[in-house]
Amino acid sequence: MLWTRPLTVLRLLALLLACELVRTGFVVSVLPVEGPRLGFSTALIGLMVGMHYLADALAKGPLGLVTERWGLGRLLTLGAALGLAVIAGTRFAPSPVWLVLGGALWGVAYAALWPGVMSASQAFARPERTARALSVSNLVATPAILAGILLVGPLMQTRPDTAWTLLLGIQTAALVLALTLWPLHLPRQELSGQVRNLWAGWSRVGVLLPAAFAQTLAPGLVITLIYPLLARLNLPLSALILPGVLFGVLLGLSLWLAGRLADRTHPRRALAPGLLLLALAFLLAALPGLRDRVPLVALILGVGYGAFIAGWNGLVARTLPTGHRAAAWGTVMATESLGNAIGPLLGGAAWQLAGPAGVFGLGAAVFVLTEAYYLWPGRTLEVDKHAVQQVK
Repeated sequence: MLWTRPLTVLRLLALLLACELVRTGFVVSVLPVEGPRLGFSTALIGLMVGMHYLADALAKGPLGLVTERWGLGRLLTLGAALGLAVIAGTRFAPSPVWLVLGGALWGVAYAALWPGVMSASQAFARPERTARALSVSNLVATPAILAGILLVGPLMQTRPDTAWTLLLGIQTAALVLALTLWPLHLPRQELSGQVRNLWAGWSRVGVLLPAAFAQTLAPGLVITLIYPLLARLNLPLSALILPGVLFGVLLGLSLWLAGRLADRTHPRRALAPGLLLLALAFLLAALPGLRDRVPLVALILGVGYGAFIAGWNGLVARTLPTGHRAAAWGTVMATESLGNAIGPLLGGAAWQLAGPAGVFGLGAAVFVLTEAYYLWPGRTLEVDKHAVQQVK
């Protein structure tokens, strides 16, 4: 087992799965399909979704500090209750004002979820398996997000009452799960005088932020261009099934093996090869003849992304200040959210200027620059020195 308190962490992961399925299903599938019938314009729906995600991103750091004082379980319960209120209110008493303001409040409370889960996963992880524990926690919500898009969307188009019942039922289950975690407080460690220096700890977090932004910016370049790319390559969506399976299998294998390497030696030994493989995959995608190389690109992406995720989580675990993990996780994840938000804007511009070659070429350059940033000798030394101080 990866954690010393597996039942607590598994409940947290189940809560994360439920909340991500409901949120994705609501904002990606339900509102675009059902919104016009409820009297919501496209602009209003966009405003609600934008306010929700902006509130989520900006509140992640501050909510981490609140978590340390009030307790993680209480904030998770508040977020689950607000989510249920927004969905139920939209279903039974739709109002533009309620939708926007309720969505923003939900976003603020939701901001405690991801940093709280990652902080708890790190706090309860077995020391020799920290990178693997964090990597599993980081990726566990992916199936729920896909279900929110691929399951709730078609269901809303064919059987809307069933889709609403599904969302309300899962969110109610999330609230019950959160209530079982009500007493949960993250463990606080007694800190040495050196580590009590708040600025010394947070200056190390600052070392991570440019790279955190860049490494989410690169995948964000292509997130909205999948369908235009398939049309350009004259490929049906079904053509991605086999490469997708290949990607998933190799991602899992790479994540576990690279996680063992990161835990037993140093996260950079997984992170650096992972970034290089991601850069190689994007470079191959940028060259002419991508249609014939899709399986090869998927293979390299799977291996590279698994190694990168294991190395990145291991590096973050070594670097964050011991006394303020939740707030530090929130700050790093808020920066990652900015990369996710700006990536589609730059990707769309690159597509207009240079097509797929421009998008994937820019992504490859971002990964190479990120690799150079991590390998800068003085910067690496600062991170490692801080990790040694925490161990002492």
